[in-house]
Amino acid sequence: MEDIKIKLENEVLEAQVSLHGAELKSLKQKAKGTEYMWRADPAYWGRTSPVLFPFVGGVRDKKYRIGDAEYPMGQHGFARDKDFALVSVTKQDAWFALEDDEETRRVYPFPFRLEIGYRLEGRELLVMWRVTNTGTSDMYFAIGAHPAFCCPVREWEKQTDYSICIRDRKGEKLPSFVNRVFGQGGLATDQEVTFELQDGCLPVSEHLFDGDALILESGQAGSVSLADPKGREYLRVSFDAPLVGIWSPPKKQAPFVCIEPWYGRCDREGFDGELKDREWENSLEPGKAFEASYRIQILR
Repeated sequence: MEDIKIKLENEVLEAQVSLHGAELKSLKQKAKGTEYMWRADPAYWGRTSPVLFPFVGGVRDKKYRIGDAEYPMGQHGFARDKDFALVSVTKQDAWFALEDDEETRRVYPFPFRLEIGYRLEGRELLVMWRVTNTGTSDMYFAIGAHPAFCCPVREWEKQTDYSICIRDRKGEKLPSFVNRVFGQGGLATDQEVTFELQDGCLPVSEHLFDGDALILESGQAGSVSLADPKGREYLRVSFDAPLVGIWSPPKKQAPFVCIEPWYGRCDREGFDGELKDREWENSLEPGKAFEASYRIQILR
């Protein structure tokens, strides 16, 4: 199927969003022509900014349980691999929607409507989510972002000269953060490691992601930025999400870094409960809607 993209633009930025997965594929600063989104080269990672729904991360043994029933589920759910309907579009914003169907109900037995919106506002792109429970019983889900940003943003620069800067909900630079460590099979362990920051920033060292993603839980962060070799922050992702993942493919030195606000997370090692018992899981009553958003700000 042809990959149809919707173009948005204002006086500063231009964005392109694919109907497949409602995935942001491009975000450019018009004056400089600078592209900030990863080009989805499969040699490193063949995606750009997939939406994670109705799961973030993986489930133990690739299956989960509701009552006595078991369902198969792969990494990050299925929305990223589904074609969305275009609900509305103007020059600067667009909304996309996905509803349950026979295929989704085989692996996720809840009726739902997932709407994803994109709006350009000056130097920012606002990404919006709305999840509606269209069924007659409580619905359980997770949702998250996975945007990959060019790092380095200029091809002749070295990634190891770049840094990641982290601020709290008040905009103050963090002196340190606590990382939840991944274990076998991409599941969360009980182990935590504290990272010390220098003026709120962490160098993108060669082995930073050898253990997979960094996971900041419990609202430690309110924004994550990328900074160039001169220490100048050029892109910032701001959010209210309780978790954020920071990731690049382990041991590949891939030329991008993902900044991922999450409402949900993978299973913990040894977890044997039902879907409703998962850590960070969201519940939604019949007819109710969950709304959340995050912002991508181009700083330079």
